[in-house]
Amino acid sequence: MSIEPVLDPHKLVKELDGRHLIDGELVPAKNGKNFDVLNPATGKVIAQAAEGDADDVDFAVSVAKKAQKDWANRPARERGKLVAECGRILTQHVEELGRLVALESGKALRTESRVEASVLADMFTFFGGLASELKGETIPFNPNMMTLTTREPVGVVGAIIPWNVPLLLMAIKVAPALVAGNTVVVKSAEDTPFTVLRVCQIMQQILPKGVLNILSGFGPGCGGPLVAHKDVKKVSFTGSVETGRTVYRAAAEKLIPVTLELGGKSPMIVMDDADLEKAIAGAIGGMRFTRQGQSCTASSRILVHESLHDEFVSRLLAKVNTLKMGDPLDEETDIGTIINRKQRDKVCGYIEIGEQEGATKNELSALPTDPALADGMFVRPVVFTNVKPDARIAREEIFGPVACVFRFKTFDEAIELANDSDFGLAATVWTKDLKTALTATKRLEAGFVQVNQNLVVQPNLSYGGVKLSGLGKEASLESMLEHFTHKKTIIMNME
Repeated sequence: MSIEPVLDPHKLVKELDGRHLIDGELVPAKNGKNFDVLNPATGKVIAQAAEGDADDVDFAVSVAKKAQKDWANRPARERGKLVAECGRILTQHVEELGRLVALESGKALRTESRVEASVLADMFTFFGGLASELKGETIPFNPNMMTLTTREPVGVVGAIIPWNVPLLLMAIKVAPALVAGNTVVVKSAEDTPFTVLRVCQIMQQILPKGVLNILSGFGPGCGGPLVAHKDVKKVSFTGSVETGRTVYRAAAEKLIPVTLELGGKSPMIVMDDADLEKAIAGAIGGMRFTRQGQSCTASSRILVHESLHDEFVSRLLAKVNTLKMGDPLDEETDIGTIINRKQRDKVCGYIEIGEQEGATKNELSALPTDPALADGMFVRPVVFTNVKPDARIAREEIFGPVACVFRFKTFDEAIELANDSDFGLAATVWTKDLKTALTATKRLEAGFVQVNQNLVVQPNLSYGGVKLSGLGKEASLESMLEHFTHKKTIIMNME
């Protein structure tokens, strides 16, 4: 039966209340437990999600393991066609999914959530078209021996996703894993379980039962057992450095491969010849102010040449001040909310630390006045100036709408400041000089470097960091081949 879009997200979460999706069916948690999911814009409960534990994990993994053999035996192009068809039908649900993720995440529909839903569909379509690239090699080892390699799926993949961009980050794990012949068990973030659950439900119209399953729950009770399960042969995780270390240790006990996309404290270098208007727009987009700064790639360290610094800051503050905070489902809203009270308190704590450290706080935009939003998790954007390079706000990932602006004199000084970080996820440089741009891209210690732009993750752009920002790449052919298959060498003696 065809699943039609439901544009009322409140109605939709009630239909998904208290359910996992395992073996093609919506099922309750085996322990009968649920937990509240809040609308961060109002602080009110919108529905309950199933609280998965080790028993649910075991059920989902056993189903995925059983389904994996038949799925892997399908021709690769057939798997690709099915995954691409998932992308096609997800395109029909963009508005529905955008509204749903806006409700449970607090991200504004117009500026963030609808865009994310579109990229989700595009990612499945993209990877569906790569099925023919699951190729091996022939090797000139010995004239009397035919030597070749093949690529084979790893088995059951455990995918653990965060709350900030749940649709996109699910897609860059699930799509390549499925095309490569694996089956997947997803563990959703406890704050945003319903949108990804809905995506999996929609995809059941196309995929065989058991190929894609999803659980909701908390890290220790559900995520931990998923990583530790003996039949999970690969883990792909996006989240904090601290949790990433825990996942890595658990995976190491089983000697299975992991992909880790962790934190960031990304620099943006504005040279003295930069197009100031473009750079300011790039700072607003790159800092992800419309996502409340809740992005691993957020350009939270903005380094501006001293000749442009004062004008840059003045114009940046004026632009950010025009952004409207409000109901995420309102088309006029630019900025929504922080995900939950714990994260809001953390962000506000860092703002206080910044002031205590002597930085100059510029608090911008205005809180919404609607009484219905009085208990929402809203935080005004803050741009700090006069920040010391060793300040906590300059070194620690805040994951909120807080940016630090620094001034520099020379190119070498800017590169040194940019690289003086434990993180290395993303970086940008803004200049009209080709030599400066090329030199910067070579010297910057980051896995994702851009010049005169600040795009988010896109299909076919290899994405991943260095240092504490993680291990492995995502969103590209490389990620499918290197992280969701293993290579088998075959030698046939013809003598």
